[in-house]
Amino acid sequence: MIRDRDTLDALVGSIARFVRERLIPNEAIVAETDEIPADIVEDMKAMGLFGLTIPEEYGGLQLTMEEEVIAMLELGRASPAFRSLIGTTVGIGSQGILFDGTEAQKSHYLPRLATGELIASFALTEPESGSDAASLRTTAIRDGDCYVINGTKRFITNAPQAGIFTLMARTDLGNKGAGGISALIVDAKTPGITFGKRDSKMGQRGAHTCDVIFENCRVPAANLIGNVEGMGFKTAMKVLDKGRIHIAAICVAASERMLGDALQYATERKQFGQPISQFQLVQAMLADSKAEIYAARSMVLDAARRRDDGWSVSTEASCAKLFASEMCGRVADRAVQIFGGAGYVSDYGIERFYRDVRLFRIYEGTSQIQQLVIARNMIREAEQ
Repeated sequence: MIRDRDTLDALVGSIARFVRERLIPNEAIVAETDEIPADIVEDMKAMGLFGLTIPEEYGGLQLTMEEEVIAMLELGRASPAFRSLIGTTVGIGSQGILFDGTEAQKSHYLPRLATGELIASFALTEPESGSDAASLRTTAIRDGDCYVINGTKRFITNAPQAGIFTLMARTDLGNKGAGGISALIVDAKTPGITFGKRDSKMGQRGAHTCDVIFENCRVPAANLIGNVEGMGFKTAMKVLDKGRIHIAAICVAASERMLGDALQYATERKQFGQPISQFQLVQAMLADSKAEIYAARSMVLDAARRRDDGWSVSTEASCAKLFASEMCGRVADRAVQIFGGAGYVSDYGIERFYRDVRLFRIYEGTSQIQQLVIARNMIREAEQ
């Protein structure tokens, strides 16, 4: 749903200029230093990018799902590390508070998240619990007016910069399933929290992940999201449904960037006396990429509109994320192939994107998890 086309066009235009003039020229620096320059982070705050999805009453821009997708189709053209910095805050890090938090929790945290004063992080994955999220072992045991948290979270995006964690932990030790899990807001400076070393990753340098270790960490009971135990898994799934549409949009944007770079190279690079874009086998790779990107873009926009219309989009979100992330990998592979030897060296940046986008098929639910979600939803509907 687009509420005001002129306002949205102005925002998207600003993001496009920011990507073109500030982000893309700094991609190599981020890749070399593994850091996003501080002045760029401040510019992102000033533009309101940390508050894209937070309601206006809490200082955000309150984008609808369709508007968020359109904005991400621009922001996602730059290195994924830039999007990752704001993505967790506008997505899975803050939306649990927005969806299920109390008014006091929303009023306290959302305005600070909207300005970028706080960076949010989503702490679900553990060393022995990833795709099987319901098997997590981190515990939060009630002790008076506090919960005492013990456990380790792994691969937590933005953990080194986080101001708060939306933490999933088991509050009912007698319930080994999803119903024993609750969601809590944890201040990153709480005593008892330590951080592992930054993960050295295949790609997405500048986007930081690490282990987060909780040892007898005492968190006020008032930080239990919604003040209701046992609802954490449901909160996480609602957040991930939305996040999967967001990631699918980023996959489309990154694919469009890679295809654009490959097309430009193909029109300039000459072999056998003519641009390689004139060779039909190169044209086939360009055409296949264009068609798949168009299909993915259409899926993402349709899922976003359905969500804005109030439909349950568990199946559509998984379909979009599955297709768009797999498509993105294929486009990356074709782009490197079109560049040939130049695509395998770092000078042109396409090998960096090839590594960066590989993660899209893993986080926010692997491709295999998306297949299971889709199939199980289909079977459930057929049985009904």
